[in-house]
Amino acid sequence: MDKKDLRIVYMGTPDFAVESLKNLVDGGYNIVAVVTMPDKPAGRGHKIQFSPVKEFALSRNLPLLQPEKLKDESFLRQLADCKADLQIVVAFRMLPEVVWNMPRLGTFNLHASLLPKYRGAAPINWAIINGEKQTGVTTFFLKQEIDTGNIIMQESIDIDDNENAGSVHDRLMYLGADLVKRTVDRILDGNVSATPQPALTGEPAGAPKIFKETCQIDFTRTARHVHNFIRGLSPYPAAWCELEMDGKKQTVKIYTARPETCSRNEQPGQTVTDGKTYLKVAVADGYVDILELQLPGKKRMTAKDMLNGLRHTSIQTTEKRQ
Repeated sequence: MDKKDLRIVYMGTPDFAVESLKNLVDGGYNIVAVVTMPDKPAGRGHKIQFSPVKEFALSRNLPLLQPEKLKDESFLRQLADCKADLQIVVAFRMLPEVVWNMPRLGTFNLHASLLPKYRGAAPINWAIINGEKQTGVTTFFLKQEIDTGNIIMQESIDIDDNENAGSVHDRLMYLGADLVKRTVDRILDGNVSATPQPALTGEPAGAPKIFKETCQIDFTRTARHVHNFIRGLSPYPAAWCELEMDGKKQTVKIYTARPETCSRNEQPGQTVTDGKTYLKVAVADGYVDILELQLPGKKRMTAKDMLNGLRHTSIQTTEKRQ
């Protein structure tokens, strides 16, 4: 079968999904429809915002479907009318069986981890938070249980000790786009083989969705743990703590920090600062040197810039929410 004869429905929403779609379109594949989330108002003016995948689809004149509900009868009819041979899912919603089981060649997903580790919504964040030295991307055929289908292909990358979730995201986005295209090539050639995921050994490493309370920094942990936590949530959604500045408590986002393992006299959560150039927070086995942060309503800045003009700065940790 020629690639022009392989009818593909592509499903995705955020920036991470755009590069894979672009790679397929530029590679000459026949994308008969793009499925993405409905438009939604955003910002103070509640202006309607398109998803990045929709923006790209419009730029290439690709047919669009934006269902509110994936089991809606009208959507299922539209999807069936596409007569897709293959469906590809990258950073989309959980699909019902009636959708993923529709094409004759099946539906495969690109996941940003080395499955079976880090199944779930936030694999990049949790891999870094947990101090992993390696991660990667996986293509696998969908089945009923989330992120458990048979593996088609995998590619891995090393994670630098100071790398954050943003840079890993971007590297995996391009690596994943290449893997998606190579996976389609294999399916097109008819030599694809998918193997069951191996059993997880040791402690399960899941990647559940991250909420605001998940992002609160616990300064009773080690310097390395806090450092990994901060970079695993940077630049989005960002780790946070409470700073008391000039007698006023504020919730502050922390983007970059440096771990320092050493002896200390302060209790975890107490600050050490000269009031001008540095801001350190005591942790279980030393300090975390805060390098970049963001005050409410302000732009991201260095700790030195924040300290300029403040008369007194101290950090008070609140109880860590589980």
